[in-house]
Amino acid sequence: MKPMPQQDLITELQSFGVRLADPIAGAPSRRGGAGPSDHKAMTVEGRTVMVPVHTAGAFASPYVASRPDAAGLSTVHRDGVAVGTVSFPFQPRFYALQTLDGIPYSKIATLHGRDVLATTILQTCIRYQSRTKTCQFCAIGQSLAAGRTIAHKTPEQLAEVARAAVLLDGVKHMVMTTGTPNVTDRGAAVLCDSAFAVKAAIDLPIQGQCEPPDDDQWFHRMKAAGVDALGMHLEVVTPELRRRIMPGKAGVPIARYLDAFAAAVPVFGRGQVSTYILAGLGDSREAILSMAETLVGLGVYPFVVPFVPISGTPLEDHPAPSPQFMREILAPLGAMLKAAGLKSGDIKAGCGKCGACSALASFED
Repeated sequence: MKPMPQQDLITELQSFGVRLADPIAGAPSRRGGAGPSDHKAMTVEGRTVMVPVHTAGAFASPYVASRPDAAGLSTVHRDGVAVGTVSFPFQPRFYALQTLDGIPYSKIATLHGRDVLATTILQTCIRYQSRTKTCQFCAIGQSLAAGRTIAHKTPEQLAEVARAAVLLDGVKHMVMTTGTPNVTDRGAAVLCDSAFAVKAAIDLPIQGQCEPPDDDQWFHRMKAAGVDALGMHLEVVTPELRRRIMPGKAGVPIARYLDAFAAAVPVFGRGQVSTYILAGLGDSREAILSMAETLVGLGVYPFVVPFVPISGTPLEDHPAPSPQFMREILAPLGAMLKAAGLKSGDIKAGCGKCGACSALASFED
């Protein structure tokens, strides 16, 4: 076997997906719902990443992962040729528990990657109620409709689950995202309440994620409540594409995001504010890198990930970006981040620190 370099194998698997000889190996995968969905966690040379396994692209992928051997290792083949090995993180122990009011912990928060606890505090969104406003890639309502989660996780429930996840499974940080509840604080208030409760129960770094609130004072409030890092996600960087793919969210213009980033970085610190950018939805390589250069100049970490179509969404048949397209973005972006001193390993908590949904971190080295 001549193994692929780590960053190449990750990039290939995240673009094409993988077929599994043993679908139940490791922690269970999820279909639909808030991301990362239709993925499975795999560890490639010590780096745990999320790889599509339930998408149309994955079903036709040239990559196949064998049944794990006695050591838990699975060989990845492309067209019959072995190109690498992966292993699968196991289901966390906290999934076996339930809250004092009888709700399974897995409906409150889930394990992402290897050591990240993630929750969608509000599983509803003002933009999801109408197809004329919803983000066309979003599946936030699917897991709620399927009964895999609850609509609103209370601060007390989140604190209980977070404490168990740290003590039982060694979770290192937590991601709190939320559907957008209103057009003023846009979720900042519920993040404050939730972070405060978790920090009172366990010392766990937290990233909060929301759209830019209408008042920059919310950044100070979130920081004071225990939010260590902040994510405000652009997803798409070309204005006309934003209006077409995410018509409701595009009502908050890019200019407001940039103003919010400029206000948030002094509060949370350089590199502790980040944004998701979904490559493959129509933004050009040049548009993404130009926006990334602006963001890096502000001290914001641009977490560029390959778009993965989720079943049941309007974009379920939209193709994933090619590995070559991702390399053409991630290689110069990795160099840009290194030159600016913004590295994923320095982020206190969140998606950029986890890095499982993109090969970006491997391009920073």
